[in-house]
Order: sequence, then structure tokens, then C-alpha cells
Amino acid sequence: MSSRQATTEYDYIVVGAGSAGCVLAARLSEDPTVRVALVESGGRDRKTEIRIPAAFPKLFKTAYDWDFSTAKQPELGGRELYWPRGHTLGGCSSINAMMWVRGHRDDYDAWGEAAGPEWSHDEFVRYFRRAERWTGGAADPAGASVYGTEGPLSISPPRDPNRTTAAFLDACRAAGLQELAELNVPDPSGFAPTPVNQRGGRRWSTADGYLRPAGRRRNLDVITDARVRRLAFEGTRVTGVVADAGKVLSARREVILSAGAIGSPHLLMLSGIGDPEHLRETGIDVRAASPDVGRHLQDHLSTAVTMRCPLPVTLTGADTLANVGRFLLSGRGPLTSNVGEAVAFVRSTPELAAPDVELIYAPVPFVKHGLTPPDEHGVTIGVILLQPASEGRITLTDTNVSTAPHIDPAYLTDATDLRRLIAGVRQAEALFADRAFAPYTAGPMAPYPGEVDDEELGQAIRESSETLYHPVGTCRMGTDDASVTDPRLRVRGVEGLRVVDASVMPRITRGHTQAPTVAIAEKAAELIREDARA
Repeated sequence: MSSRQATTEYDYIVVGAGSAGCVLAARLSEDPTVRVALVESGGRDRKTEIRIPAAFPKLFKTAYDWDFSTAKQPELGGRELYWPRGHTLGGCSSINAMMWVRGHRDDYDAWGEAAGPEWSHDEFVRYFRRAERWTGGAADPAGASVYGTEGPLSISPPRDPNRTTAAFLDACRAAGLQELAELNVPDPSGFAPTPVNQRGGRRWSTADGYLRPAGRRRNLDVITDARVRRLAFEGTRVTGVVADAGKVLSARREVILSAGAIGSPHLLMLSGIGDPEHLRETGIDVRAASPDVGRHLQDHLSTAVTMRCPLPVTLTGADTLANVGRFLLSGRGPLTSNVGEAVAFVRSTPELAAPDVELIYAPVPFVKHGLTPPDEHGVTIGVILLQPASEGRITLTDTNVSTAPHIDPAYLTDATDLRRLIAGVRQAEALFADRAFAPYTAGPMAPYPGEVDDEELGQAIRESSETLYHPVGTCRMGTDDASVTDPRLRVRGVEGLRVVDASVMPRITRGHTQAPTVAIAEKAAELIREDARA
């Protein structure tokens, strides 16, 4: 990759080299007749821990992380929650848990209702396959039939799962849950090992899969350590971006914001696109009235059911010299673990048409984002609320791009959300009570209080729940005039500007956001090329 910066005029400028931006830069630069700039405020993805799957918590609160915090959450004991977001090439795909989980067909059919039939499941699924390169081998025909095989992103089953993960799968089986030959089928109700973005046991980010091969092209400039401060305009048309020290990069065709569910609405509002009342209160001139910018913020809230393990078989203390050597020499051993090694999608009440709770199994006590390495052995089932009724908002703190915006997810402000989390915890408790876990559990580990009544459990959930790192919806797409972006991801009210990242999702998915964000970018590249030819 290069950082050739003598050129300041491009056909396309992509802001943000994360899960979506790397895809766009690679796909758009496939056309040798256009010039593309990818502008990333973070540095290059050179840190060793990026490559080691189990080491991802060591990247939190470093230079590779935006290190955001939410506003105080009244329904979570007044806590400010830590929100990590990737701040390097590859974005969150360089610091996440590598879980490639598409979600449920109903998620995308709901997108189709909001933004047109081309976003429905049967139309959209091909963009997953376009991105994917299944590396599970011919011995796993289920994976080979579900995934694409020629895409840039390597998808594989867990390479060296922990022995306790088999107990989770056995417990799910004994509970009568549906065993899935492959997780990423249209209806993933049931349980399976977690497909991961890995190649040879190492992380495989969008920077690895898309950007590194594309970086050799002379028509692509990858500019790192460059903060975009606002958009440049001529009338209602976006003509480029203003970066550090007032440097202007011009776009002959389009600017595409891929700065994520926090960064993209932040830049829109700083540039005068947003709720007029809020912009005026903050001292920003209104360029385009779009009241929904920053609204409809949704995220997956997670609570941990954690048990002590009497045997020294978990990932606690796995970063020994022997295991480091095993990882470096053969891509094997516990350091290949993504931590969330298996999942089950379940319903909080049986009459639901699709799962609304995810259970993620981790063979380690995963508490407070793993920022403090555990000092004893334990196992965790993370209980995730997949379809929150609560919605929050991102607003400006001031007019300085370097000041983090005000992030208010409004967790548990809808009372039904807590009831469904409690129901999910009960299912996790039942799995831990199965005889398959008998050798591996020896009582509850804080902050999980053990089996208590609903009132005490609800209080424990409020005091300990954390994000699962999946904010979406703040620049939602739709056919309605109130949507921030139209079905072709163009920002309403201006010309020459799109948003392509998780912020355009009309509704959060029943899965993880990496896979759909990559698929959105694959589709967006196609839309951009079509519009250029029109």
C-alpha cells in the first residue's frame, strides 16, 4: 500500500478504512480509469496483537482504539459504558472477535420493507458470498455450500477449539436445541461453532483481504494518520473533504463516509447536515435539514453468566511462551481462539417467529471486555439481546471534530428489553446445569450472582451489562423522506455524498455486524459503479 499524497484530486474519496471503507477502496479502484483516496485517521495495522486472535482485548484502550464512552445510562446504574471502535487500517475488523455471523433472513426482509426489495434477504445474500472465501476444506461440505469460495475474506471454522466448548455444544444438544451443520444458514435458530475471519489460525481483516492486494494499484492512495474535519461544498454538492491543517482533497464524483455508526453522523453534523434545532444549538450553520442524523442508535447489550472452572483447561493464562511458539510456528493452539468459540440463537418466549437472544460461549471468564486478564479459570455464556426495543442517539458535544460526540444508547429504556435478557440468562443457567458441564463448573463467578430471583437478577444485569460492540442505525437508509440515506445510500438533501457502513442499517441484525457491513459495502460499490455509468 502507498501513501502517495502529491495528488489532491480524486474521483472518489472514502473516509474511514474500516470494515466498509477497505471494501470500497478495493472495489472502486478495480477500475483503472478512476483515482481513489482512502483516508484513515488512525495508523497502520502493524501491531503483532492484531494478528493473534486471542489477543484482541490487548488492543482495547490503545492507539488502535477510539476508546469512546457513552453517556451515563440511568437504567444501568448510572454507568458510563466503554465502547471500543477500531482506529487503524481494517477498523473494527482489526480489533474484533472475528465472528462472521450474518444473522437471520427476517433481518434483511425487514431491510427490504424499509429500503426496497433489493435489500431483502434473497437479493442481498449474494453480497455475502461475493466477500467470502471458505477455507474450511472439502471435509466440511455444509460450509462449502453456504459460503462463497472466491472472495477476499477468509472464513473458517474454529481452528483449535477449547475442550470445554464441546461441553457447551453437548449441553445445547441435550436441551433440544437445533444442531446446525453451518451457522450462516438463512434461519440460524439453534447452535454451532462460530465461523471466524481467520486464515491459517491468524486474524484476516478487511485490510488483509481487500486493501493489501489493492494497495499495489497506482490509482489508489491510502492516506493514514489524517483526520477529516468536515466536508467541502459548492452549493449543495459535496466536492471533497477538509483534513488536518486545512488540507483539501477534492472529489470529482463522490465522497463516501465509511466512518462507522459514530463517526459518520458526527461528520455529517459537523458539516451542517442534521437536525436543524440541534445544529443551531451547537453553533453550526444548517446546510441540509435531516433530523434523523444520529437517531435510531441501536446496539446489542450483553450480560455475562460466568462460572468458576475447577480444572486448569480454559484460556486463562494461555499466553505462555510455549503457546506463543506453537501459534507462531504452526498457527495452532489456544491463541488461535477468538474467545467466542460457539453460539446458540434462542427465543426468549417460544411464540416468537425468530430468535431474539444469542448465547455466546467463551472458555474463559470474559468480564469487563477482558481488559484485566483473569487470575482464575472460568467459563462464560454471554447473553445478548438481539432485537432491542430501546433506541438511542448520537449528538454533537461541540464544533470540534476532536471532541467525541455524545453517545446515548438509551439501554433498557424499554422495559421489555430487561425481561428478555432475564429469560436469556435462565437459558444460559440451564445449559450450565447440564451434566456435560459438571467437570467444568464450580459455582458462580462475579459479577454473575448465581441463581437468584428475577428482581435480584435484573439488578445484577443493570450493574454489569456491557456492549457487544455493534452500534448501528444512525444514518439509516429507507424509502421514506425522513431517512438519512436513500436506498442507494445517497445522503438526502445534498449531492455527491453517500454513507456506507453500519450506520445505514434500518434495523440491527440478529447476528454480528461485521458480515452485513462488508456485504453493504460490496453492494454499495456496485451501486456507485452503476450510477457512474448512468
